[in-house]
Amino acid sequence: MLRQVQEGLSRETAKRLRFVPGLIYVDEGVVRGQSAAQREQSLAHVETLLRATGFPYHLAHLEQALELPASILRPGPGGSGEPNSSYKEAVEGFIQQQRHEGDRDGGTSLPGSQELPPDAPRLPAAARTQELLRLFEAVETPTAREELLQMLRTHLILQTARSRGYTKVMTGESCTRVAIKLLTNLALGRGAFLAVDTGFADNRHGDVMVVRPMREYTAKEIAFYNHFFDVPTVIMPPLPTKRREKPSIHHLIERFLLGLQEDFPSTISTVYRTGEKLSPAPAQASSESQRCLLCLCALDIAGEEELALEPTLITEEPEPAGNGCCQDTPTAGTESKAAFVPLLCYSCRLTFKELGPLATLPAYVRAEAQRRIRRADTQWQSQEVPLEDREPGKS
Repeated sequence: MLRQVQEGLSRETAKRLRFVPGLIYVDEGVVRGQSAAQREQSLAHVETLLRATGFPYHLAHLEQALELPASILRPGPGGSGEPNSSYKEAVEGFIQQQRHEGDRDGGTSLPGSQELPPDAPRLPAAARTQELLRLFEAVETPTAREELLQMLRTHLILQTARSRGYTKVMTGESCTRVAIKLLTNLALGRGAFLAVDTGFADNRHGDVMVVRPMREYTAKEIAFYNHFFDVPTVIMPPLPTKRREKPSIHHLIERFLLGLQEDFPSTISTVYRTGEKLSPAPAQASSESQRCLLCLCALDIAGEEELALEPTLITEEPEPAGNGCCQDTPTAGTESKAAFVPLLCYSCRLTFKELGPLATLPAYVRAEAQRRIRRADTQWQSQEVPLEDREPGKS
């Protein structure tokens, strides 16, 4: 995808791209079993590749996701989707400035790439690293661990885009990856949200739209392209697991589809084309109370039978105290894992059950959940007392 963007911005291209690109790399080596020396080596290699592009780039660490604000779980002020006049003027100014720069020195670097100094490849503090490791070690299943990693990565990229002023995020999912994700999310109970999870445009975050421009190319086509044009690549190890066979639903679906693709070459394209027919309407929420806390999609539990939602319920168990005994049920005002369940959709409920105790969850998730719980309690109390029963002179 980066190579395609570079070609689209070159002077020899007939139809040049009309946007200012930036690059972001999220270091996930801490949860992928890499040592500190290996992470430093990978960061140095990635930074060399990013600096060679001439684009402004940003290096982020997964530990930084623990310091995100609670506002990352709220949609930003989204517009109509049409660029305003100021954006058009900025694009025209960028095109004119790039032409002057190219005529003067014949270079292809973008204006402003030197104005944003690159982030130094320093590892976060050891305390943050240990906190992140405790979070992933508390997760019960590899499937929930994959979902947690995807959530933290998405929130970190979204926060970087908002703080740097970007309105769109381009991700490099191929057609093969989209087909695998489509069946994976279907198995995880996200059938109502397949259109936004795998579609070309995902605008659930409001002010930042996620687009997937590489979804028309298969993984085999991309591999051949990288080989013939000598595109440098960086390969990261998978999440470590003790189970070799069927470590997670994600890997199980991937192995199934790729194995089926060998005997039936149209499998990936058939699954992909089927997902194209889905509508994003079921994922749109009308209010905050109808929006999932983690994925920001609509709550898909309305009208469901109690028996169908029973696997998503959480029973509060007494937690062991310091003397080896068990504490009582959490009192009012304390955090309760069961209180978070009504804020989640069906799929996020299943994942949330396997994320371990609340103490290990990121602080921004707990803060936003408590804010929504308090707001719901306030609205319920205001509706409980009728207006005619209130004393005159009081409001």
